[in-house]
Amino acid sequence: MVSGDYIVETPEQIELAYDLAGIGSRFLAAIVDSALIALAESALFFALAQIAGAMEFAESVLIAIGAALGFAILWGYYIAFELTWNGQSPGKRLIGLRVVSEGGRPITVTGSIIRNLIRIVDFLPFLYGIGVIAMFIDGQARRLGDLAAGTLVVRERADVTLEGLVTRAAPDMPPPSGDTTDLIDVSLLTPNDYALLCDFLDQRRDLAQPVRRRLAAQLGEGLQARLGVLPESDPERLIERVARAYQYQRRRGS
Repeated sequence: MVSGDYIVETPEQIELAYDLAGIGSRFLAAIVDSALIALAESALFFALAQIAGAMEFAESVLIAIGAALGFAILWGYYIAFELTWNGQSPGKRLIGLRVVSEGGRPITVTGSIIRNLIRIVDFLPFLYGIGVIAMFIDGQARRLGDLAAGTLVVRERADVTLEGLVTRAAPDMPPPSGDTTDLIDVSLLTPNDYALLCDFLDQRRDLAQPVRRRLAAQLGEGLQARLGVLPESDPERLIERVARAYQYQRRRGS
């Protein structure tokens, strides 16, 4: 049985939850990628056929060249895109998936090479038969290549920017009272801290309640320790107040 959340603890001791990709979404991404690979392979063999018709080549030489280039396309396709697009192939990008290393870090060159070289085993006997069985058994929906490389596939979240988070988080926070005298001193917060708060405020309605409460509590404890503020019965209210204070002071200083 596959667990829907993959929990990672940051150096600030805040837990972040990744949504693991299921077999269905990964299969759809594989269909797209397989179709693109098939097109590339067809173009390759068409080009080789044209070369064979125009030049004198031994059939064995053309077969060897075709096999080598076909292998390069089949495995180089995934490796090249995963390293260029930070863990995404065209199929994964279309479906909204991404390959990451265990712990939530970006996929490495070694990890990409290992997971894709073992793809041939996962594909056996056909259509990722062994890979699907492995994903059913593993609690994090990993095929053999993922297990060997220490990677997993998660659902992609929208790109986050500081300006975008200000715009998106504001409607989800209660409007300020207009009195700024009680704003918290947030000078110790970094832009990354603020981005993390706004990311939570922006996406909290989409989180399962246990995950939402756990993340809110973790963030609230972190803010109390960092800023020295008094705890509140509702940690989300504290997060809202701190985010508003940071936003206000940032605008005032600009």
